[in-house]
Amino acid sequence: MAKKKEKINIVYSTNPNFSYEFDEENELETLPINQQKLYVSIDRKQRGGKEVTLIEGYIGAEEDLKELGKKIKTKCGVGGSVKDNEIIIQGNFKDKIFDLLSKEGYQVKKKGGN
Repeated sequence: MAKKKEKINIVYSTNPNFSYEFDEENELETLPINQQKLYVSIDRKQRGGKEVTLIEGYIGAEEDLKELGKKIKTKCGVGGSVKDNEIIIQGNFKDKIFDLLSKEGYQVKKKGGN
């Protein structure tokens, strides 16, 4: 699915020689697995008291992040989503995800006291 380029700083122009400025998309290049530093934590804020496991710190393309999120959701057998460069997994799977990512070769740290 191709993304539409956004025109910036212009609403309308009557100048026939005007050329639009397009917002440049800065797609990050995905770091190798052994250079990724991921942080795994439990979060309850603004979720109605329900626990979710957050995976933060991924540096790379959005597509690769979604693929990693899908793999983790499958291994844990639960739902989740990928938003704002974070993977959100429903439930408390901090230890399981830590072990899973470590076996894959990621540098993983637990965050928080739980």
